[in-house]
Amino acid sequence: MNYDNLDEYIKIIDAFTKDHVKASRYEHSVRVAQTCSLLCQKYGLNPKLGYLAGIGHDMCKDFPEEEMIKLSKEGGSNIPEFELERPQLLHGRAAAALLKSKFGIDDADLLEAVTNHTSACPNLCDLTKCLFVADKIEPGRPQSTKEYRARLFAMNINQLFYTVLLENYEYVKAKGYDLYPKTLELIEEYKKYQN
Repeated sequence: MNYDNLDEYIKIIDAFTKDHVKASRYEHSVRVAQTCSLLCQKYGLNPKLGYLAGIGHDMCKDFPEEEMIKLSKEGGSNIPEFELERPQLLHGRAAAALLKSKFGIDDADLLEAVTNHTSACPNLCDLTKCLFVADKIEPGRPQSTKEYRARLFAMNINQLFYTVLLENYEYVKAKGYDLYPKTLELIEEYKKYQN
């Protein structure tokens, strides 16, 4: 992967995403990309890499489930049973596999971020934290007011991640959705960063 060509990668992935997801999801992806880029800039990461992760994170979300399973398996990642039983959750793994195989994107942090943007996992890199957060707080989300984002952006990256992870956990629990098996462990891991 040539880091001097990030603008070109962004252009290609943006076009692919726009062509393969519904319009509302594309608009969400652009807002996630912008938010992730801002977070990366704030926390000393490459903002273009953040934008690229954001614009590609949901590129496979509207694919048929069989295709997501196939791509995820081809990507070589060990797919948890929890996700195999809920194939819609595989869209991040599928997107990471496609970014690597079709577009030659091999940045380990970017692939980790896209793979884990729905579930997160222990020992996350900072780009994964930024993408996870950006996906949950982009300006199109109902709770994401300017004041809400300003409060979050005043935190360090681990406080920010913990706060959004906890909010997301409470939201998922209240909706009655199944929780990722390691979510509580992850919350416990980051509890020390609470504000």
